Amino acid sequence: MFVIPSIDLRHGKVVRLRQGDYADQLNYDVDPLATAGAFVAAGAKHVHIVDLDGAKEGRPVQIDLIRKVIQSTKAQVQVGGGIRSDADVAAMLDAGAARVVIGTRAVQDLPWLAQLLESPKFTGKIVLALDARDGIVATHGWLSSSGQQAVDIAKLANHWPLAGILYTDVAKDGMMSGPNYPQTSKLVEATHLPIIASGGVGNLQHIEQVKATGCWGVIVGRSLYEGTVNLAEAIGAAERA
Repeated sequence: MFVIPSIDLRHGKVVRLRQGDYADQLNYDVDPLATAGAFVAAGAKHVHIVDLDGAKEGRPVQIDLIRKVIQSTKAQVQVGGGIRSDADVAAMLDAGAARVVIGTRAVQDLPWLAQLLESPKFTGKIVLALDARDGIVATHGWLSSSGQQAVDIAKLANHWPLAGILYTDVAKDGMMSGPNYPQTSKLVEATHLPIIASGGVGNLQHIEQVKATGCWGVIVGRSLYEGTVNLAEAIGAAERA
């Protein structure tokens, strides 16, 4: 299983939101480029970047900074936040992203996602983001509810040429109290696509428990910045048989 460190950006700064609440923000006095470099030095093969301004406004906002971060690292970088069109996806790939994460537009318009994946330049480069509260997918930067079950959407997308599905439990995100293992397991069981778990990782035991669900990867954010998880140790724990 891959441990994927996260860099969440708002107004050009590295931050974390608790439970997806833009009014409950934690600020970290770190440089985004240096942070990405430190993650790679610790052994990370993948880095996750979120444009929180983009997620809220419905369009990529920090693409110039994201491009600089990508160019500064040798890791495979996946990027999400406000990506709602073919042009947005292409712009992120042109900026150097290995994978592009799409949530709101994909959930609201699955035929559009299916059509997008028919293009060879997008096949295998899209990660479907399912951000949920109690198993119900949230959209628009987690500010709205879609009314749809994450498991049902995952089943629909099962045979599409996606790079994977990113499952985030909004209630757990940024809280470091442990991921939602039951819902994560349901996603793993519902599809053969790689599942990336996100939300709630606060220690090495949490990472080991996510691995036990069969996930391809796990995203770690706040716990890295606050020192409750050592990235190199986490990667070692995830790689052990």
